[in-house]
Amino acid sequence: MSAPTTLEREGPVSSTGGETGGARGVGSARRRPPGLAVLLLALLVVAVVTSIALGSKAIPLGDLLQVLTGDGDGMADRGIVEARVARTVVGVLVGAGLAVAGAAMQGLTRNPLADPGLLGVNAGAGLAVVVAISVFGVGSLSGYVWWAMAGAGLAAVLVHALAGLARGGVMPLRLTLAGAAVSAGLASWSSGVLVSSRQSFDSFRFWQVGTIGGRGLDLVVTVLPFFAVGLVVVLLAVRRLNALALGDDLARSLGENVVLARAAVALGVAVLCGASTALAGPIGFLGLVVPHVARFVVGPDHRRIVPVCLVAGPTLLLAADTVGRLVAQPSEVQAGIMTAVIGVPFFVVLVRRGRMASL
Repeated sequence: MSAPTTLEREGPVSSTGGETGGARGVGSARRRPPGLAVLLLALLVVAVVTSIALGSKAIPLGDLLQVLTGDGDGMADRGIVEARVARTVVGVLVGAGLAVAGAAMQGLTRNPLADPGLLGVNAGAGLAVVVAISVFGVGSLSGYVWWAMAGAGLAAVLVHALAGLARGGVMPLRLTLAGAAVSAGLASWSSGVLVSSRQSFDSFRFWQVGTIGGRGLDLVVTVLPFFAVGLVVVLLAVRRLNALALGDDLARSLGENVVLARAAVALGVAVLCGASTALAGPIGFLGLVVPHVARFVVGPDHRRIVPVCLVAGPTLLLAADTVGRLVAQPSEVQAGIMTAVIGVPFFVVLVRRGRMASL
């Protein structure tokens, strides 16, 4: 058997405490580089400005400032700027939600390849939207949001119920297996419904591809409380993620209530994933790649990983969306496709780095 890769050693997957986010791992975690917070915030500001200014029609910075300050009421570009502002706000929320959920999910399952879709949230939201379209005739994004949130929540509950059936309750491996099984089952049901209804397929595919465009601020207001609750829950439980990374036995010896900690983290992940998927559709790779980048930069301590994901996630999503609008003008490539295009090579680099380090 080959030696574990660097990714495996760096990720919160060991129960020895040497390179995990636990007591010893936290103590030996690399210090945050000076100016890292400033650099991350600067990159986010650049991503926000370019997301609003660039597209099929570029908006000069002077005109952009006039519209944003309320001085450009009569400008022809005002409608474009307002639409892009809403798009950017959606990108910030969804990027932060998916990246934080991915970091929490990897810590919860002690699986470096875990992502927000592992709990069956994406599949549950997708099936709910399919049912809403094909059975109840829902055809608006505002209607999709509530159905997607309900489907995501029910899928998360089902996964945890299945994982807890065996003796010993919910365990990371059981949670992973239950999530994979539920996701496959729900996806097959969605495919069966879509195959039998061409109209449902045509409506669903625009939501399924994953995009932050075409969403108004009214939808943002609808799901904003869910994002707030999910982020607060994960941030409050971030210390417990370090204990869980050590393994259940060591976490208990440190005085941690493992069942309560795992339930709190899972609740936060489910709410964040459900809100993100409901608002923008399923967007992959963001919750997988960003936590690895954060772990590489600041070490295995989740108290540092989660804040980095909170800023780096929106930056990557807005950059992917902006590039997608520029490469295929006057059309655009959806953000869900661009995150895969950007994320796959980047993740391959991470894996190759791990393999080289293990030789």
